[in-house]
Formats: sequence, structure tokens, C-alpha cells
Amino acid sequence: MQTVALARNAMATRFEILLHGEDAVALRAAAEEALDEIERLEAQLSLYRLSSEISGINSRAARAPVRVEPELFRLLQQSRHLSQESDGAFDITIAPLVRCWGFMGGTGKMPEPQSIAEARSRVGMQLVTLNEDDFTIRFLREGVMIDLGSIGKGYALERAAEILRDAGVTCALLHGGTSTVYAIGAPPDADAWKVAIDVPDVRGSEYEMSVGSDKRDAKPVKPLAMVPLKNEALSVSGVHGKSFNLNGKMYGHVIDPRTGEPVQGALLAAVILPSATETDALSTALLTLGASGHQQIASLRPGMRTLLLTRKEGTEDRRLESKGILEAF
Repeated sequence: MQTVALARNAMATRFEILLHGEDAVALRAAAEEALDEIERLEAQLSLYRLSSEISGINSRAARAPVRVEPELFRLLQQSRHLSQESDGAFDITIAPLVRCWGFMGGTGKMPEPQSIAEARSRVGMQLVTLNEDDFTIRFLREGVMIDLGSIGKGYALERAAEILRDAGVTCALLHGGTSTVYAIGAPPDADAWKVAIDVPDVRGSEYEMSVGSDKRDAKPVKPLAMVPLKNEALSVSGVHGKSFNLNGKMYGHVIDPRTGEPVQGALLAAVILPSATETDALSTALLTLGASGHQQIASLRPGMRTLLLTRKEGTEDRRLESKGILEAF
């Protein structure tokens, strides 16, 4: 049994692929092709590349319909559907609010209430028209922006996994920045890949998962959960990472599209499903909705497993609730 590990930087993070199989040359070739696909998708989906298809949409769609590639159109349709299912908690038009709060390329700042209101008026999928007849997108007002940051990594991993499967790979683990991981099959020495969901650092550093089946990946602090994965994806969303503190209150980079304010109360959300595209989006939705929306999100798909860590405002009291994850821990 051969083991191959490859990595590449894309989408402002590090993608890694670990593969097991009989032919190391074939495994490496498949992994390179999968990573090439991730890079291609970054060039298409990036909000920060002027040459990307998304940038073209953002610069022109308020003036006239913009034709997009069919695969991107389907992703936009899926994003609309996920937004509807989550009552707007997941929304790819969130960019004006992210910019308003200083998190687009920065660490955040407190905006004026008027600025928040103006940004909110440019957010919402009701401002986006998708025409399936000619694969066009149109914005209904100036200033609307598409940002696929909360679904793009999961989508890229799902596409990469399809390439690996088409190449005959039956045992692999892929992750993007350790916030989304996709498992194909199981490692040679176990029934499933083991992935740890780590405790978020209250000092504001990045939340993450420890990926792999090797105990060398273990953390000194007991994780929130150790999750077995086989032919499914896990995504973790958290308010830590990009954040700032003001008057003793932390403001994170995950903005609630419905209120225009950073998410409060929920610290970390995790979702497990066969689709990495869906886990990426729905973990963001769960984090945004918090405890009041946990049952709503968990009931969207048969067999979905979820975990939510919340904190009572003004205290350090934390509550961990789970549907199908802790029960198996």
C-alpha cells in the first residue's frame, strides 16, 4: 500500500490531499489534477481577482444581464436554494456588509449605523435574478456583490473529490484550510477517517480541525468531538479568526445578513453531509441562526449530523449541543 500527500495554496488557504493506493504514480497524477481543478475554480470564483468570472459579474450585472458558465450558474442556483432553506442566514450577497464592517481584507472596524443600513439595502438574494434560459445573472440595484467565500471551498473540494473518484481513487482525505474536509473511503488501518473538531481559541485565533487518522495530529487539549468520516464531508464555521474587540465585546467576521451585525452567541458550528458544498454553506447558516435555528438546519437533510457551541452573552458560560456527532463521540 502506497501513501501520497500533496498540498497547494489556493483560495487564501492551504489545500491538502492524502491518498492511499497501490500505484503511487497514479495517485500523484490524480492528486495533481484535483489540485489543478481547485486552482481553476479559484481563478473563476475569487472576489479578489479582477479577471475572475465573479468580478465580472460584480462589475457589470447591475447594468445588464451577464452570461456565466453553466457550472457557475448551477452553483449560483444552489446558493439561492440554500439561502431560501436557511431563511437568509446563508447569503452569497453578503459582501457589502463584510466590506462595511472592515473584514474584506482587514481585521474589522465598527461602522456607523447609517453605513450598516446602506450596506443592508444591497444584500439579499431577492436582488439577484437568475435566468435559466440563457444562463444570465442580473442585479436589481447598484452595489450588489456576489461573494462565494462561504461555499467556494466546499464546492472546490467536492469537485476535486469527483476527479479523484473518476481516476479510480478509493481512499483519500482532502481538506481546505482545515475548516472543510472531505473523506473518500477509509484509511487502510481503520473503518473511517478520524477528524477532531478543536475547541475555538477565545483569544481570537483561527478555529480548525485536526485531520488525519494518525495520532501525531492529536492536540494537547481535548477536542470538542472526534468525528468518523467515510464518503462524506465535514465543515466547521466559527466567529474566531478575523475579529476585533470593542468595549469588552468581540465582533467576528461572520455577518448575519438579516440584521447586518456580526453573529453573536454562537461560537462554532459543524455540519456533516455527503456534499462538501452543502456542509460549507449550512455550517455558516447554523452559526448565524444559533441555538434557535439548530433544529431547522438539522432537519434540512436526512442523516445530517450537526454540532453547535454557544456562549451566553456577557458570560463565559458555554453550551454544546449536537445532533448525531457527540452521540457517537
